[in-house]
Amino acid sequence: MKNIKKVLVIAAASALTFGTVVSCTQGFEELNENPNNPESPLTYGVFNYANRVVTDGTRNSFESARVTLPWMQYSAQTAYNDEDKYAYRSTSGDAIWRQLNIAASNYKKIIDMNSDPETAPGASAYGSNANQIAASRVMLSYVYLNLADTFGDIPYYSYGNSDPDFQALNVNQFIKPKFASQEKVYTDILKELKEASEMIEMNEPVFVPADGLFGGDPAKLKKFANSLRLRVATRVKSAVPSAQAHITDAIASGVMTSNADNVGVKYEANLTNPSPMYNDFRTRSDFSVSKTLIDLLKGNTGNFGLDPRLFRYAAPNDVSKASILNGSYADTTDPSKFIGMPYGLPEDFQASQAAVGNNFFSKYVYRTDYTEILMEYSEVEFLLSEANGWNQTNYQNGVKASMLKWGVTAAVADAFVATLPPASAATVLTQKYVALFMQPQEAWAEYRRTGYPDTSILILPGETAPLLVPIPVTGETTYTFTPLVTGLTDIPARMLYPTLIQTLNPENYASASAAIGGDKMNTKLIWDN
Repeated sequence: MKNIKKVLVIAAASALTFGTVVSCTQGFEELNENPNNPESPLTYGVFNYANRVVTDGTRNSFESARVTLPWMQYSAQTAYNDEDKYAYRSTSGDAIWRQLNIAASNYKKIIDMNSDPETAPGASAYGSNANQIAASRVMLSYVYLNLADTFGDIPYYSYGNSDPDFQALNVNQFIKPKFASQEKVYTDILKELKEASEMIEMNEPVFVPADGLFGGDPAKLKKFANSLRLRVATRVKSAVPSAQAHITDAIASGVMTSNADNVGVKYEANLTNPSPMYNDFRTRSDFSVSKTLIDLLKGNTGNFGLDPRLFRYAAPNDVSKASILNGSYADTTDPSKFIGMPYGLPEDFQASQAAVGNNFFSKYVYRTDYTEILMEYSEVEFLLSEANGWNQTNYQNGVKASMLKWGVTAAVADAFVATLPPASAATVLTQKYVALFMQPQEAWAEYRRTGYPDTSILILPGETAPLLVPIPVTGETTYTFTPLVTGLTDIPARMLYPTLIQTLNPENYASASAAIGGDKMNTKLIWDN
């Protein structure tokens, strides 16, 4: 059992090394101590810890709110908005890479614990060995999907494929892993998700006594695996030959069918383990919901009319920060209280516009026990609409599911859905963008794949837009969105490889950079149309 002790010490050391991710709920606090059997690995604690690493490290005010959240114009900074104009903060890319790979190493630890004949019997006390392996394979797929979508070619590990290019996580053998091609990575993710779904034991729990993602329910895990496979296959259907077959098979195998199937990391209703964005908002006031999104929700752009999610996404512009933090402000349905911060302003224009258009995120976003969604039912309905030739019923189901998840009443949701314009690529994918609010990484990937929302909604580099009020002294009434990165004429196509990789793994970094067409923010991934 010495190896188990070593694994647990490494996991605990990882937590201590990366600060805020230590405070994991549901089991990690017990990781090094099991009074009934100190030699047994507490795999559910490792799993819940790894899930928190994913969201703690990617859904905060730096790695999300200064990168993809503004890039997709869900938000706009009220001051110091260089990142909104694509000025690249290398620490954000480094942190995303580091945190996702820490999570991956922990999912692999669970697989190893449940695969090794010496440790598998002890691990089975916390769920069936097969289900723990399946859940870890699914989450590894989720992690590597995000890494590949963000960077392109990446070091990759596969449970079920011994391809010599898959060298990540085998640290004792490969200190400087090769980067696997995007086509290989996406192809294997699809295979892993299919095999993981098929190995689930439906009469056995996933993790016990605490499973923060699936509640121990194998049916929920299976639906997530198939739904995630549908997401991946749809993304790469123009670039990976097997993707279309996976779309058909994933749907047939059973995807999410209601909001009860949504999968996310739920934080605690306290200040010990609060959600990352809430915790950051306690000391910072950098972010407004953008005018881009508020104009769409008010019906000023697009062709959907006034969307009741406006009043759930944004706080009115006349409420205090304290009332948002404690959830005490009164809800309103007065659209005039929602204006939004213009996106991509020249820095010296910001103060005058923020005085008028600053709408903080709502009390439904800034809450201690917010759930960071990994995938939800509404997205599945939009994927089904696309798979079924832009099907109207799936489209309507997706919009209604999103509204209900955000607390819009069924009657109000039904009334809005009844007015939706007919399903098409433009309408379905724009409504998908609205539903992906606070899931900016996925919205960014969908924009790159599809081009929606289009320029009738988003403001892109070189375009001119109106100001909320004239600029004092000069009287200017418009501004031009000018990015701070040379050569960008659109939303960035990828993030740069981490600086540490460039230093420690220079040969493989150079090969990967050449293979993708250059380590640049405008280098397109294989599915980027």
